[in-house]
Amino acid sequence: MYSNRVQPHNSEAEDSVLGSLLLDGDSLTKVSSFLKSEDFFYERNKLCYEACINLISRNEAINQITVAHELRIQGQLDLIGGIERLNELPDIVPTPAHITHYAEIVHRTSVMRKLISTSNSIAEIGFEGSPDMDNSLSKAEELLFQVRSDRGSRDFSSLSEVLDVFLEETTQGPDINSLAPVASGFNQFDEILGGGLQRSDLVIIAARPSLGKSSLAFNIAANAALQGNNVGIFSLEMSKEQIAVRLLSSESGVDSSRLRLSVVNDAEMQKVFESIGTLSEIPLYIDDTPFQTIVEMRSKARRLQAERGLDLLIVDYLQLINGNGDYRSGNRVQEMGEISRSLKGIARDLNVPVIACSQLSRAIEQRPDHRPLLSDLRESGSIEQDADIVSFIHREDRYIDEETWEKKNPGQPYPENIAEIIIAKHRNGRTGNIKLFFQENLVKFENLAYYQQN
Repeated sequence: MYSNRVQPHNSEAEDSVLGSLLLDGDSLTKVSSFLKSEDFFYERNKLCYEACINLISRNEAINQITVAHELRIQGQLDLIGGIERLNELPDIVPTPAHITHYAEIVHRTSVMRKLISTSNSIAEIGFEGSPDMDNSLSKAEELLFQVRSDRGSRDFSSLSEVLDVFLEETTQGPDINSLAPVASGFNQFDEILGGGLQRSDLVIIAARPSLGKSSLAFNIAANAALQGNNVGIFSLEMSKEQIAVRLLSSESGVDSSRLRLSVVNDAEMQKVFESIGTLSEIPLYIDDTPFQTIVEMRSKARRLQAERGLDLLIVDYLQLINGNGDYRSGNRVQEMGEISRSLKGIARDLNVPVIACSQLSRAIEQRPDHRPLLSDLRESGSIEQDADIVSFIHREDRYIDEETWEKKNPGQPYPENIAEIIIAKHRNGRTGNIKLFFQENLVKFENLAYYQQN
């Protein structure tokens, strides 16, 4: 369809960039953060720009003589038109002062060419006719996102500019890009985290099976949504119906097993109806697709934010995420490293806290006190490194009975259903431990002080 059309480019802008560099080599610092050699349409101009990059990386001057020498060493001087062309380029521009303007034109036409190439790749995905429509759409969205993310890296910002943005956002009130944290609904937890879950943070909630990591994550999700925050949940283990029953039990105070079996009395049914009315109004969205890849999840999260807004993202749980299929050797540790880095990237790109549940290794069972350590994270290296916050759930009543407890701790109450939340890593603040009460029949965590008072 487009085979006979010349792709977008601007030869005058390309020549002007190179002419400006030959007049003032230091001007390269104004454009190198976003202008890459592949942005040039003409190969000869690409080679010249690469030569300038090589020179400045060695802290050498940029002019006709040094660029010609660099190209000669690479065997490329004749390919760009020889020393004669290098002598012509400075005459094209009266001053290098406008190099940024020329570079932006070159970069913009490059993006347009990438868009054309990407559209062809998306067409190929369509012609493949894969039966997995969701996977095909995710691939297409990822290709488009790659074009956007290639628009150039961030550059330095003055502290004054950063503070201006902070002042503007805090005075206008919270929105998708707000710096305001998201409250978890657990007072002591929020206090340690500096007021709540911070935007762009990756938060790990880790525990051995059946200790409540999913329940804690879903409780935080519901608490945040009840406060008006838009919350997304990726549930790779439980169905959306199972999550709905859990949230309904927590909100209504009706035993979750009775709800599942539909054996509730009239009074309980009234509570259920009231809770359905409350929960139906909150902005909480669930995706229960199993065996998702991190690419699919990133695309879906980005789409959710664009269409409905997103303030908090929950992933349950991390070890069930598939990588991108690049690790055929079976190196799960390396694959988990890619996944944890991608989750942190999602948190930063979307400017939302991401809570990811994670399994702990069996090493805990071999220690006398059974208290989790950072080294207990399964495939731990990258998870621990990429996470801003790592928290563990520890319950003494799972490892010691009441009689043994009284012998070892005379006079101290048995910690039945008391969950200790251990914040073992906090990149931007203090660590510490808090205690929550876990109502198992309601799969609900509560602030311990609130439970004791009520």
